[in-house]
Amino acid sequence: MTTSPTRPRRSARGARLGGPALVATALGLAVASTVALAGCAAPASAERPEASAPAASGYPLTLDNCGTEVTFDAAPERVVTIKSSTLELMLALGLGDRVVGTAFSDGPVPEEYADALTGVPAVSDKVPSQEATLELEPDLVYAGWESNLSAEGAGERSQLAALGVASYVAPAACKGAGYMPDPLTFDEVFREFEELGAIFDVPDAAAELVAEQRAALDAVEPNADGLTALWYSSGSDTPFVGAGIGAPQMIMDAAGLENVAAEVRDTWTSMSWEAIVDAEPDVIVLVDAPWNTAASKIELLQQNPVTAALPAVAQQRFLVVDFPATEAGVRNVSAVQSLVEQLGTLAG
Repeated sequence: MTTSPTRPRRSARGARLGGPALVATALGLAVASTVALAGCAAPASAERPEASAPAASGYPLTLDNCGTEVTFDAAPERVVTIKSSTLELMLALGLGDRVVGTAFSDGPVPEEYADALTGVPAVSDKVPSQEATLELEPDLVYAGWESNLSAEGAGERSQLAALGVASYVAPAACKGAGYMPDPLTFDEVFREFEELGAIFDVPDAAAELVAEQRAALDAVEPNADGLTALWYSSGSDTPFVGAGIGAPQMIMDAAGLENVAAEVRDTWTSMSWEAIVDAEPDVIVLVDAPWNTAASKIELLQQNPVTAALPAVAQQRFLVVDFPATEAGVRNVSAVQSLVEQLGTLAG
């Protein structure tokens, strides 16, 4: 097994952005870019078992998925997806006709996929129960998080297997040693696209998707101003921010931003307001979700006396990303594009 090289770090803070920015412009850019494609050629992530990276389909196909062995004798026909990242990858690979139910959506799918979901029921706004899941008679439950597959959720993996239902977790969400990407890279994200293509015997569709995303990000020029950034996801008393090895870090690296929480070796972390003020980020990336909007975070930052005086807050140097882009999936690359475009608007 090999380990990914350590990510290079910039030592200089770089030029400051001047003048207030229009938040509405940032929001518009983020929405306009949600279906854009991007990708990059980063080193593959660490310590992945050989069995978990098939180059092409072939049955029976056995995978080591987050430490659980899963065997597919044929391509699944009836799939329940949990989380937007899993649903959207299915749709991007042209597998919408295999989806018999969705759950735990992080927001609406991009318009280009909407027709493919016509008639597909939403099982639950949150993690579906095992009963609700099994009512759809799936042969596969495709989960965005390991925690989705529990006795309190869609069912433990062993229980589902005993009932003849396979389970598969998005590999980037694996938490066990040797399975959690450290750090997550675009190569790993694309490997996961190819793995799903192998499961469903659509390797050509997966290869085409990967090629499109790689080519699109190759055309993006990262910001070269050496700017530092805070990726603010949620939390008011204690903010929850993007740390040093997950999708936020991967996206910021590709956009040319230096994460102020990069030294925390986790995907996400809590960070005190005082520590954020001490870090004094040049820009603040705001996660926009229907239940926790970017606008509400801006209001909190402006009303909090601890953060109101931060130059990034006072001058409204905000960038916006949609929540579905914060987890490994087909929107990561468009998030890079969006951030670079928004940075150009701020600089202007």
